[in-house]
Amino acid sequence: MPEPIVRPGTVYLVGAGPGDPGLITVKGLQVLHRAQVVVYDRLVHPALLKEAPAAEHIFVGKQPGDPHVRQGEINALMIARARARLVVVRLKGGDPFVFGRGGEECEALLAAGVPFEVIPGVTAATAVPAAAGIPVTHRRHASAFAVITGHECPGRTDLDWEALARIPTLVVLMGLRTLPVVVGRLLEEGASPATPAAVVASGTLAEQRTVVGTLGTIAALVRQAGIGSPATLIVGDVVRLAERIGRAGPAQEVETVGAPT
Repeated sequence: MPEPIVRPGTVYLVGAGPGDPGLITVKGLQVLHRAQVVVYDRLVHPALLKEAPAAEHIFVGKQPGDPHVRQGEINALMIARARARLVVVRLKGGDPFVFGRGGEECEALLAAGVPFEVIPGVTAATAVPAAAGIPVTHRRHASAFAVITGHECPGRTDLDWEALARIPTLVVLMGLRTLPVVVGRLLEEGASPATPAAVVASGTLAEQRTVVGTLGTIAALVRQAGIGSPATLIVGDVVRLAERIGRAGPAQEVETVGAPT
C-alpha cells in the first residue's frame, strides 16, 4: 500500500469512522501517523490518538447543546497551526462531510488560503445499523434511505417530515435527546405506530446495545433500558432483520421487548 504524500502547512480532515478504531480507513491512519497536531472531536476513539503519540493533541469536542469550543475558534486554531508549517490532522468522528461541519471548515480554510485535503471516513449512518444487523437497503424491504441529525431536527423548518415519514428507511444520528420529538413528528405525518424501529447505542463498539421495538413503543423501551449516548435511531421494515442478522454476528446485547416480527 503506497504511503500518501503529507505536506507541512496542510490541514487533513480525516474521518475517524463510526466508533471502533479499526474502522478508520488505511489512508486516514497513514496520515494520522504523520501528524504533528491532532485536533479531535468527542466521538473519536482514544486508541486513535495513540497512533500519533508525538503529536500535539487538542480536544475541541462538543456536547449536545453545550459546545466546548466554538466553531470559529476551531477554524482559527487549524489555520494558526497550518501557518506554522505543521501537519495538522482534523480528526472527526464518522465522515467529515456527514453532519461533521467539514464543509464549513473547508470554506474557512479556503478563505484563509490554507491548503487542505479531505480523507473520507466510514459514516455511522450506515455502519451502526450494519453492526446491529440492519441493512439500510434491502431488495425486499427498502430501496432508499434518508439520514438526518437529531441535534438540529426539532427546530428545523426545512425538513420535509411528510416525506421522511414515507421514506423506506430513516436513520437519525445523535437522536437520543430528541427521540420523542422525532417519533412524534413522524406519527403526526402519517407513519404507522407499528413501523419497526431500533435504537443502537455505542454502535460498532464492544459495549454496543440494541433496543428493537416499533415507532409507537421505541421511546418508552429506550427509556426503560437506560440507553445512553451516542445512539442512532433506525426506522423502517429493515429493522425486522436485526433479530436474524444481528444475532448471527458478533455477540452483543439485543433487547427486543415489543419487537416486531
